[in-house]
Amino acid sequence: MKTLKVALLGCGNVGSQVARILRDDAESLASRVGARLELAGIAVRSVDAPRDVDLPRELFTTDAEKLVEGADIVIELMGGLEPARSLILHAIGHGAAVVTGNKALLAADGPALYGKADAAGVQLSYEAAVAGAIPILLPIRDSLAGDRITKVMGIVNGTTNYILDEMDTTGAQFADALADAQRLGYAEADPTADVEGHDAAAKGAILASLAFHTDFDLNQVWCEGISSVTAEDIAAAQEAGFVIKLLAIAEKIGDGADGGVSVRVHPTLLPRRHPLAAVHGAFNAVFVEAENAGELMFYGQGAGGTPTASAVMGDVVRTARRLVLGGPAAPGSATGRVPELPMDKVTTSYYIGLEVSDQPGVLAAVARVFADNGVSIETMRQTVPADGGGAAAQLRFVTHRATEAALAATVEAIRGLDVITSVTSVLRVEGV
Repeated sequence: MKTLKVALLGCGNVGSQVARILRDDAESLASRVGARLELAGIAVRSVDAPRDVDLPRELFTTDAEKLVEGADIVIELMGGLEPARSLILHAIGHGAAVVTGNKALLAADGPALYGKADAAGVQLSYEAAVAGAIPILLPIRDSLAGDRITKVMGIVNGTTNYILDEMDTTGAQFADALADAQRLGYAEADPTADVEGHDAAAKGAILASLAFHTDFDLNQVWCEGISSVTAEDIAAAQEAGFVIKLLAIAEKIGDGADGGVSVRVHPTLLPRRHPLAAVHGAFNAVFVEAENAGELMFYGQGAGGTPTASAVMGDVVRTARRLVLGGPAAPGSATGRVPELPMDKVTTSYYIGLEVSDQPGVLAAVARVFADNGVSIETMRQTVPADGGGAAAQLRFVTHRATEAALAATVEAIRGLDVITSVTSVLRVEGV
């Protein structure tokens, strides 16, 4: 039986599990591939660093370039931009197929890497870059290739979903929920990439590129995190029948010269009847809308060593079978040129919470501002003080869909009204 040499770059949480699977399941993998997958070596910064899995010391090396040069398949799980980018290009230059889970690198420099792989006729696979164990990239790229995707909405960061879910189910404040996520290992000591939405934005760029056959990078993703979401926002959303989730959204809006694709990440109100509203804890889910297939949802564990290693190994087996059986690599370069839609052209709905003076004419004044900006109100809830003594009342609106520019102008005009004590929350709404 033919032997394919596999080089592993990185032996952290995911890499150590990939190494374990390659060794422990060697016979089973060989029967599926039609060739033996030999773990030729593991490139690391320190050979003597502690590992999650007991592996022979002789497998480890600090000479990543030399390891890559002798490999048929290179698995890159180092993360970050460099030296990962250089090593992937080095592998492609030596004719090796590449499997990576590096979302940050693909969001920043994916088109260039796909182009290099296409030109060299080698496979570049990256299922593990988005949503861990959930098989989502292959279905979007291949299974739905004959359909037209109109929208992708994803909970693609388990840390933020855990935090928001804790706030929703226990009433915890953001800081307390974050501390709990860090204690459980869901959040890093520096959680900025998660809570400010950067991790989800990188994944959103990858999803958008595949869904709309156009190259999108991180700079084209509108990004807002969850650090400003308060327990009061969560409680108000509950009262109105919503749940707040951090969503990565890629959506085709309009047709012709005015049409384009919006790619954005932000806290979003979802009706509790929506399938994504039922995603709890650190789980991920991606909701896809297509013209012919209709609505589809992919759900599962979005992080962790073993689940993500499952996605990596799926790519490894598919790549190895192609090397055994022959045939061209699946192209990674985008074939379309759908324009990016600026955020102010995006069509969405708003949830607006106001604290207002409890006096006659307030509602009429606010409604006039909505009308003047061409924004219609779908629902309105009013809470007045129990004593009716002129203290602040609460108004909460959900709008019909309108452009982001019109909605933002509406909020700004409302802030200027004398009867407004404060604008307590402004959140976008999906699924209504």
